[in-house]
Amino acid sequence: MPQDPDQITHRQIQVGALRMHIAEAGQGPLIILLHGFPESWYSWRHQLTALAAAGYHAVAPDQRGYCQTTAPEAVDDYTILHLTGDVIALLDALGADQAVVAGHDWGAPVAWHTALFRPDRVRGVIGLSVPYRPRGSAPPIATLRQHLGDSFYMVYFQQPGVADAELSRDPEVTFRRVLCSLAAEGPAMRLIPAGGGFLDAAAEPAELPAWLTQQDIDVFVRQYAAAGFTGPLNWYRNMDRNWELTAAWQHAPISVAALFMAGDRDPVLSFISADALAGFVPKLTRSVILPGCGHWTQQERPADVTDAMLGFIRGLH
Repeated sequence: MPQDPDQITHRQIQVGALRMHIAEAGQGPLIILLHGFPESWYSWRHQLTALAAAGYHAVAPDQRGYCQTTAPEAVDDYTILHLTGDVIALLDALGADQAVVAGHDWGAPVAWHTALFRPDRVRGVIGLSVPYRPRGSAPPIATLRQHLGDSFYMVYFQQPGVADAELSRDPEVTFRRVLCSLAAEGPAMRLIPAGGGFLDAAAEPAELPAWLTQQDIDVFVRQYAAAGFTGPLNWYRNMDRNWELTAAWQHAPISVAALFMAGDRDPVLSFISADALAGFVPKLTRSVILPGCGHWTQQERPADVTDAMLGFIRGLH
């Protein structure tokens, strides 16, 4: 179903300690849609209207630190406990006992961990692009540095203020390069060159892919104009802290019904394997790998993603 912006409404609601901006459409059972980095509710624009047309209440928030939602100043206010707590507080604010929780990119770990921490509130979980990986035996940043070096973007993002300034310098260039370099059409993102920045790892595209318009890029640029990139980057700066906080869930499986989707050209799968996912998620119903699709699954292949989501949701009891 084509996107109809007139069917999407917006409001600010109190979600715990946050003023959270949500985009929503439809009425019926609740589906929460969690975006990734560097995105916003807008990355779910196609699914909001399609899920509403299918009889569901679809809600896509700007998550903590993003765009029109409160951005706490302290770095340690962006832990996985805060992020999953925001999802539960959003359910409470919407008066819902349960929801299907879907997440893409960084939103996927938030969705997976919401299902892990609060299975009583999650009817089903959908992860896009990032498979669930149980807590490992060593802190993640040291492990990433050991295997991929200081030129890996997650390691580079640990430096306070550095990526913040780089990505804010020209947001239009930031979104064009990042969105295009992780799409199926390439040019593929590389490791950060010595002395360079994150955007130096992403080449300037010759043209935009068919699924991405200049208008889409302009929307992201406007949304980031006030809040900037520091809140979103603070999610990465809590990766080791998250590892410390989740010791009680060492090797813990997810117990609710689940769906996983990713593109076969998504570079994330090269360093976060989905091969053993069924062992970590015993109630995994399907693992859908979309041919010819890159990282931005729900934007690159909106109809395929929506169809798989609906098939999964309708099968829940």
